[in-house]
Amino acid sequence: MTAKDIWDAKVYLQFEDERLRPALDLIARIAHEAPRLVVDLGCGAGNALPVLASRFPGARVMGVDGSAAMLAKAAAAGFATARAEISTWKPEAPADVIFSNAALQWLDGHGVLFPRLLECLAPGGVLAVQMPSMHAAPLRAVQDRIAREGPWAKVLQRVKTAPAILTPEAYYALLGPRVAKLEMWVTEYIHVLRGEDPVVRWAMGTSLRPFLDALGPEGSKDFLAAYAAAMCGAYPPGPDGAVLLPFRRLFILARR
Repeated sequence: MTAKDIWDAKVYLQFEDERLRPALDLIARIAHEAPRLVVDLGCGAGNALPVLASRFPGARVMGVDGSAAMLAKAAAAGFATARAEISTWKPEAPADVIFSNAALQWLDGHGVLFPRLLECLAPGGVLAVQMPSMHAAPLRAVQDRIAREGPWAKVLQRVKTAPAILTPEAYYALLGPRVAKLEMWVTEYIHVLRGEDPVVRWAMGTSLRPFLDALGPEGSKDFLAAYAAAMCGAYPPGPDGAVLLPFRRLFILARR
């Protein structure tokens, strides 16, 4: 996440349970006997911080993010926080666990970023990462198409959205030679969403933010209407009104 406050914490937290589920799955798989420093990199509103503190009761747990709005939520829960750019962040002392849930996909240059994060770990430390792998799914792909084709195309031509993450094979080639142990897996969650335009509301908390911020409240209305119509076709409601949103995520556990 960047230092710009493009995140609306209230919108993001509308689907708090669904967004936390992958973090819980990843935390349960982190193997470290006695970490001293655990960092949630790109912690957002700090939802995972209490879980990390419970999982590693003897550790100092802190959250790092570029958004002051999100960090305010995390700090209110009593956790230490630091505002910093993920792309350049370095811990004051080597971390034992660097945990990152749905944050690193916003940054390009993973060929440089991931080796640098490994260097921030103490010997035996663990890098635990979860990233959405949704670039080709309608949820994400349609955003880019509508941005290019609509009357707002000129305004949005310089808007930078999250790039596609690398393939599992590429992460294996990048990390495998640098670590003592590497685990990777892919999970596709089926989120059951309800209410008016639930897929649009989901995306408004994350991937739609750069477009909406560039267009402003008034300029984004037609853009959202076009996106909502497309999402109704891609993810139609079922007989009971529920919308099923398949969401694919890549998990990486790398022990230095």
